[in-house]
Amino acid sequence: MSTKGKIINDPVYGFIRFPEEGIMQLIDHPWFQRLRYIKQMGSAHLVYPGAVHTRFHHSMGACHLMGKALDELRAKGVEVTDDEYRAARIAILLHDIGHGPFSHALESTLVGDLSHEYISQLIMNKLNDEFSGMLTEAIKVFNHSSGKHFLHQLVSSQLDVDRMDYLNRDSFYTGVSEGVIGYDRILQMLTVKDNELLVEEKGVNSVEKFIIARRLMYWQVYLHKTVFSSEILLINILKRAKSLARDGVELFASPALRHFLYNNINKEQFEKEPEHLELYCKMDDIDVISSIKAWCNHDDKILSRLCSMMQNRKLYKVLMTTGPVEDMAAEKRDILATELKLKEEELDYLVCTGSTSEDTYNINNEKICIAMKNGDVKDISEIDNPIINQALAKPVHKNYLCYLQP
Repeated sequence: MSTKGKIINDPVYGFIRFPEEGIMQLIDHPWFQRLRYIKQMGSAHLVYPGAVHTRFHHSMGACHLMGKALDELRAKGVEVTDDEYRAARIAILLHDIGHGPFSHALESTLVGDLSHEYISQLIMNKLNDEFSGMLTEAIKVFNHSSGKHFLHQLVSSQLDVDRMDYLNRDSFYTGVSEGVIGYDRILQMLTVKDNELLVEEKGVNSVEKFIIARRLMYWQVYLHKTVFSSEILLINILKRAKSLARDGVELFASPALRHFLYNNINKEQFEKEPEHLELYCKMDDIDVISSIKAWCNHDDKILSRLCSMMQNRKLYKVLMTTGPVEDMAAEKRDILATELKLKEEELDYLVCTGSTSEDTYNINNEKICIAMKNGDVKDISEIDNPIINQALAKPVHKNYLCYLQP
């Protein structure tokens, strides 16, 4: 397999380079190529038709931004060795490799309590064995044990290149201009002090816009009522399929999807029995979509109804409010029970309640710190005349009701 670098034409950034030895080997690996067939934004294309870009796009873009960030830090005298440079680029390139198809729906149903971050770590460990230790330093950056804290912050923090890419990229493909950020300005303002990633004071406005853009994108795109409705519907489809599989009902599915439908695999098994990870890495959106198409004609009336709703974009009606939703949910359940003659447990798939939240800037998390001109270091919410204040930093919680409109 060739180790020569390549130049790739990215629609967001233009021509981007991957010159490091070994990175193209990772990009060419089947487990990374799988990301071509997993949409970055799940079923958001049901609202924003252009949102069909993939986790492959995003991972490549984040790797590109990591290189730009490190180049800026090096230009300011921050020591980043060639090995550390490559390790950080590999860490961000592979940060999403553990995502499954429709990731959050899959995590809620088929793989139990295993997060995509945890599965990414398992995959990186496996690839490290396969590539004779090439990922050792990248894994240290990824899991925060490299000794250079700022490298991990560039991979995972409230101002990481992951967020910079997905905000910019998702805005580009959805056409929602509120998500456009001055990523290039932010990257040029990065600096390091005492092993911590900071932003120079003159970059404050760009960081504030970045945080506000994230808030706007969440409520306008990521938690848009119809996008949210489709995700809850997909979760319920997989829950119903898993329930039927547990009862021995025959379901059409690819070998990989069938494995996770008909088996309850715990964390210990995932770590010790390699076939589970190998099958997981063979699943993509196509496995789920093809099954949903087939299940539209399944004998189980709940599964077939849910799949037909997804296939034909006849989604749940959604109410999001800061107030209670239980009384309205009970009313909707009574109506459906009468009209459709459904059992109590069947109604759970057609009337759903819960809560969701989003914190634009979590002041209790790893903060975004500003290097002031006088030498002080301040949290961005503490600078003079802050836009990112206590009110904006407070998480927004909403209760939701999703229900079938008969």
